[in-house]
Amino acid sequence: TNLIITIMAEIGRSIVKMDVDSLINLLNKALADEWLAYYQYWIGAKVVKGPMKDAVISELDLHATEELGHAQLLVTRIVQLGGTPLLTPEDWFKMTNCGYDAPTDEYVEEVLNQNIKGEQCAIKTYSHLLDLTREGDPVTYDIILRILADEVEHEEDLVALKEDLDFMLMKRR
Repeated sequence: TNLIITIMAEIGRSIVKMDVDSLINLLNKALADEWLAYYQYWIGAKVVKGPMKDAVISELDLHATEELGHAQLLVTRIVQLGGTPLLTPEDWFKMTNCGYDAPTDEYVEEVLNQNIKGEQCAIKTYSHLLDLTREGDPVTYDIILRILADEVEHEEDLVALKEDLDFMLMKRR
């Protein structure tokens, strides 16, 4: 079985026309971001307080699920390329592009702002990965394109919630 996996990884690596080890490193950095984003959304949904809390909780829970799906896509691709995905949470903090913002201020506007910032970083990270893989790795390119589309949608969803919250608060004055 190990021989079959090794052969598959070699064939998977052979279609990549770029430095595979560098690509695996970049995918692991993105994986770190996805795990931290998953937890940031998940825990934010548990602690958020304030107006429109239920709508925000619903959106954060949905985004958490989608970030976990992104992590699964990245791990699958890392393994296909013969790499080892990050194995510990400590590695997530060492490798992250975007970091982690703990929702220490659980007011809904602050939680939304933190997650908008995270999505904007993710969009930049995946845009860069898209440029790197466009010519060099069509399989990774396709995965990154799908993830990037989700991240753009996440930012839109969060900004729309923040605009609704701002509008609601202005109407009360």
